[in-house]
Amino acid sequence: MHPLISTDDLMAALRRQPPPTLLDVRWSLLGPPGREDYEKGHLPGAVFVDLDAELAAEPGPEGRHPLPDPADLEAVFRRAGVDAERPVVVYDADNGSVAARAWWLLRWAGHESVAVLDGGYAAWVAAGQTTTTDLPQPAEGDFRVRPGSMPVVDADAAGRLAREGTLLDARAPERYRGDVEPVDPRAGHIPGALNAPFAAHVAESGRWRSPAELAKHFADLGVDAAGPVGAYCGSGVTACSVLLALEHAGLSGRQRPAMLYAGSWSNWSADPARPTATGSEAG
Repeated sequence: MHPLISTDDLMAALRRQPPPTLLDVRWSLLGPPGREDYEKGHLPGAVFVDLDAELAAEPGPEGRHPLPDPADLEAVFRRAGVDAERPVVVYDADNGSVAARAWWLLRWAGHESVAVLDGGYAAWVAAGQTTTTDLPQPAEGDFRVRPGSMPVVDADAAGRLAREGTLLDARAPERYRGDVEPVDPRAGHIPGALNAPFAAHVAESGRWRSPAELAKHFADLGVDAAGPVGAYCGSGVTACSVLLALEHAGLSGRQRPAMLYAGSWSNWSADPARPTATGSEAG
């Protein structure tokens, strides 16, 4: 399954039996809680999944959004009606940067058929499609979490990747440069990492850029398609958007998937022994 699905293709898929499972993962770093938006309106049949409480473990030394315990994650997905043989479509408010976290977790857990709705809830509404405030009661799913289908690196490996391969920083340029840091202990970036803001994946139309456009975008950044590639962000959420973009562009895939530094800057910056670079250069 391609990592992105259009509103038209989703409508067609929903007319088939069985239709895909829909997960609403709207979330914002500075709030309000995504559930509030979900309760005001969502795609028919979509189940809300809370990024903070269900798609991450408790914040701590491993970062603000550590990977969840596999058993806990399995319970979340089964509660949402996720089946092993049934496609899953996830969406957020618009640009896919949060939905990509659920996409990546499902792929990491071994699900073979997952896509992000291109343009998210905003695109669905703009297309004049039906929304609802009804709360679904899906039958419990049978998906079994088998972690490890997507590669994860720790801080040491991320530091090496920044020097020996390509490590992409998904945060906004001002955070990468160290001009501001609204959340984490220190400002700056991992030395050697390249800035690849997640906002660059989406065109002015609100839809994702084409594979060819994204392939050129990453080539212009200096991504070596033949070498190892990984991504990080503030806490391991929007970095998943970079991983999705790399797959959409044909630069990552099942045979050679790009890596996630799950702890990301929230983990790296909490250790005063780890070096920090500032400014627009990789360092």
